[in-house]
Amino acid sequence: MSRVPLRPVLVAAEETLRSAGVHSARVDAEYLAAHVLEVERSRLVLIPMVTPEQVEEFRKLVARRAERVPLQHLTGSAAMGEIDLAVGPGVFVPRPETELLFAWALAQLEAAGHEHPPIVVDLCTGSGALALAIAHARPDAEVHAVELDRDALHWTRHNAAVRAADGDTPIALRAGDVTDAAILSDLNGRVDVVVANPPYIPASARLDPEVHDHDPHLALFAGDDGLDVIRPMIGTIARLLRADGVAAVEHDDTNGSATAALFTAHGGFTAVVEHPDLAGKPRFVAVRRVSGSHS
Repeated sequence: MSRVPLRPVLVAAEETLRSAGVHSARVDAEYLAAHVLEVERSRLVLIPMVTPEQVEEFRKLVARRAERVPLQHLTGSAAMGEIDLAVGPGVFVPRPETELLFAWALAQLEAAGHEHPPIVVDLCTGSGALALAIAHARPDAEVHAVELDRDALHWTRHNAAVRAADGDTPIALRAGDVTDAAILSDLNGRVDVVVANPPYIPASARLDPEVHDHDPHLALFAGDDGLDVIRPMIGTIARLLRADGVAAVEHDDTNGSATAALFTAHGGFTAVVEHPDLAGKPRFVAVRRVSGSHS
C-alpha cells in the first residue's frame, strides 16, 4: 500500500482551519491527526508517512472542524488534571482555564493535612471534570458532585463509571439545582472544599460558534449580568462548608470584582481573593468560611 507524507497534509489542514476562523488552527490539526493515528500529539514527528485511508479520515475530521464543530466533539474527549473525560453534544466541554481551579483545590487539600478523609463538593459538575479529577488525585477524599441538566448527567454518569472501573474512588453524584436550599443538606457544615464552574456568561455576550452552537446554553448563560447562578449559590456554599472550609468559584472575566463583592456582602466568608488566569484575566474567586451560622 502506497503511503503519503504527513507534513504536507498537516499544512493543508492548518490552512483550511485558519481560513475557517479557527483560532488554534495548527494545534487542532495536529490533535486531529494524532487522534486518527492513535498516538500522542508529541509523537507525530515520528510518523513521516501515512496511508491514503488515514488521510481521508483526517480530512473528513478537518472539514467538520472547519464547520466549527468543537475539537473535543471530534476526538470524543477532553482532559482535566491527569484524566480524560468523554464529552460530546449535550455537555459543556471542560476548558484548560479550569485546570487552575483544579490545581487550587489540590493545593488546599494538601495544605490542610486533614486527619479525616476530606469532603469535597463540585457544584455544576457538567461532565464530572473537577469531581473526577480530584477523586483521581486524592483517592482518600469523599467527593460529591451536583448537576441539573439531564443530558449532561448522561455524560457524568458515564465518566464516573469509567473512572471507578479504572480504580478511582467513586464519587457521589446527585441530580439537582445548586441553588436549592435543601441540596446536599446531609453535608451541612461538614465540607472541607467546594469548587464550582457554574453557568456565568452574561446573556448579551458574543461567543464563538464552537461555544454558542454546541455547548448547552443551560451551562453557559446566567442572566443579564452572568451572576444569576453564582448569586444564590453562595448561600449553598456557606451552608455546606465547615468553619475554615474553603471554596472557589469560576466566573466570567468581567465579573471578578462583582463575584468577590457577593461573597464579602454575605458576611460569612473571609480571605476573599480574586485569582487571574495565565493571561491575566480574572478567572475565579476563592474564599474561606468563618465560624457561625451555616445559612
